[in-house]
Amino acid sequence: METLFGGRRKGELSGRGSDAEFFGPHGLLGEVWDDEMSSSMLGNRLKKVVQNYQAMNKYGVEFSGPGGVSTRPKLSGPKLLCQMKDTVEVTTLTPDLQPFSLLPWATQLPPKQLTSDLGPYKNCAVVSSAGSLRYSGLGKEIDSHDAVLRFNAAPTIGYEKDVGSKTTIRLINSQVMASDDHRFLSSSLYSSGALVAWDPAPFSADLTQWYNRTDYPIFTQYQRYRRLHPMQPFYILHPRFEWQVWQRIQDNMAEPIQKNPPSSGLLGTVLMMSLCEVVHVYEFLPSRRKTELCHYYQRFYDAACTLGAYHPLLYEKNLVKRMNQGSDRDIYTHGRITLPGFSKLNCTQEAGGVPNH
Repeated sequence: METLFGGRRKGELSGRGSDAEFFGPHGLLGEVWDDEMSSSMLGNRLKKVVQNYQAMNKYGVEFSGPGGVSTRPKLSGPKLLCQMKDTVEVTTLTPDLQPFSLLPWATQLPPKQLTSDLGPYKNCAVVSSAGSLRYSGLGKEIDSHDAVLRFNAAPTIGYEKDVGSKTTIRLINSQVMASDDHRFLSSSLYSSGALVAWDPAPFSADLTQWYNRTDYPIFTQYQRYRRLHPMQPFYILHPRFEWQVWQRIQDNMAEPIQKNPPSSGLLGTVLMMSLCEVVHVYEFLPSRRKTELCHYYQRFYDAACTLGAYHPLLYEKNLVKRMNQGSDRDIYTHGRITLPGFSKLNCTQEAGGVPNH
């Protein structure tokens, strides 16, 4: 799960070692993200961590599909977008689903799907928590969007000039909900906009199995929060969604990716593509401000926050770069990518696209 350190679990990745060669004007990352980035380009430290996660398979991922080998077909941006639209569905938990329908607290779950309660919005901003947002001056531009999605414990107060102040939706992982440091139940940070939470589940996405063995106590914390804030919209993502997104990444990569769920960053981006006509994502693909600083609001440095360790972040960025409809200049100067909302995609002409009904 995306930890406080963007994929770094305590004691797992430390020291800066040879990662510095990625950053800076002549670093391996170049001016703009290359959509064929591979784990073979990583320094020894990160390479080892990624390989460990590829071998670990904590969630019982059973993969079959065209991906993971160099012969896999490389789809064009429009085809990728249509594939995403046709095979990924943002769903949230509702009180009628088992095992929740049998539990007294299920009435706290929203009765309707997030996608029928929220939106549709015209233009949306997804604001990563990346260190490269610091000194970006993007706040005004971000706030000019109809809806703004933020992640986990990312603050706006004191950072408005760079990240804006508007929050429509906040996507949080279960680790943030459970950790005392984040004061999830008491901090006012979480009280604006709608909350959407997620927790890694088994690949089978069997809800009863997951309910009995969550990574972090998402359901306990959900109930506590709902009692304190009964009027605030608060959804929990169906774990099927995270694995559908994972499958899209793996299908389109030339090597095996980590068998762990995608980062909150990509999940939030796909979530907004389901609610908005146009989505601008800021500093998911790093701009010329690229840095080893993990988050704009913390003094913590680790290349894993940009390149991934637990999450298949390297490959997520490859996928997003291929789907981007904006220019490389936009990425370089603003760290901004432009993605169409699913409602605006006409997939009837695309091979493999399901006709619009």
